[in-house]
Amino acid sequence: MTSRSMQDWIRLIKAEYLDMPGLHLTKPQVQRLWTLDPQMCEALLDVLVADEFLRKTHRDAYALCAGPRR
Repeated sequence: MTSRSMQDWIRLIKAEYLDMPGLHLTKPQVQRLWTLDPQMCEALLDVLVADEFLRKTHRDAYALCAGPRR
């Protein structure tokens, strides 16, 4: 895995979710898709949820928020 900054990862993940608005991924799927270690994955998802870009569903998947902060 190439070394990327947290902001680079956030930009990439946001771009993917915006490109595919119906995307629902669990934490393990996020880890596999972007080859992230568990700590980085957790930190990125925490930031994206705190920023109200993603929301955690009742099935523990992460989906795009339907709000103006996108």
